[in-house]
Amino acid sequence: MKYLVCIIFIFIAVVVNIPVLALVLGTVFVSIKSQQNLIAPNLGTQLLQTGIIIIGFTISSSSAINLISEFFLQVSLFVIAIFCIGILLAKIFKINNSLGLLLSSGTAICGATAIAAIAPIIKSKPKELLISLSIIFIFNAVAILVFPFIGQSLEMSYIQFGAWVAMAIHDTGSVIGAAMSYGGNSAEVAATLKLGRTLWLIPLIIILGIFNNENAKVKLPIFVIIFILAIFMGSTFNIKNEILLVLNYLSDALIIAALFCIGAQINFHSIKEINLKVISFAFVLWIFALIFSYALLMML
Repeated sequence: MKYLVCIIFIFIAVVVNIPVLALVLGTVFVSIKSQQNLIAPNLGTQLLQTGIIIIGFTISSSSAINLISEFFLQVSLFVIAIFCIGILLAKIFKINNSLGLLLSSGTAICGATAIAAIAPIIKSKPKELLISLSIIFIFNAVAILVFPFIGQSLEMSYIQFGAWVAMAIHDTGSVIGAAMSYGGNSAEVAATLKLGRTLWLIPLIIILGIFNNENAKVKLPIFVIIFILAIFMGSTFNIKNEILLVLNYLSDALIIAALFCIGAQINFHSIKEINLKVISFAFVLWIFALIFSYALLMML
């Protein structure tokens, strides 16, 4: 019976195909006492990564290379500037070094992935890790709902919006969710540039490992490699339009299901433990990220 309820919720989310609704349904689902701990913690991530890999088959290699080349400077400046601003703001808000590094890395690079990757290197406490992940989750949920409306009010093109959310939103799931809501080829643009932004995790891990006297192992996420291979395979084999249409529907369904599972992982207890000073720091840093990323797109 438990699994039937779960399947019904996911089915509704996929059929309606609205990213923010999928996230909300996941949150509602987990609030039902009998359904708690039913969904495996990493299921959402696995579904999301699979959906992104399938998107790769629908993107031409020439388009991906052109996109990365066109926005390489903006993404690089964004990552470096936001990370440095985050460290400075942490000092101003008197946030401890570990928590400041976790939230600065998450905002600058790739949300929960960056936070989880550097936590053992800087020897952060479990509570600091939990608080950081909870804040990122809150911001991700807000971003999926709010960003499409901001993009429409600013009359952003699909490419501009995809590039903006790829920089300004923390986690890949929310980046793709917001881009899907906006429509057009925003999701393809966002997926490509967001995974390019994720690669900045490599130098960050190396630098933090040196400063913390750790032999940090640098691991490029496997799904990023597969995503890149999917782009080149899709271009090489010249996939028919009918198959591309099926792949688009399949990737949409997987990403919606992933957002449902991510929403179902919300921890209300950990959210209650977040103090005002920490969330204020994270929010101000995020506002900097929103404004700076938009300015980079408009100026460069």
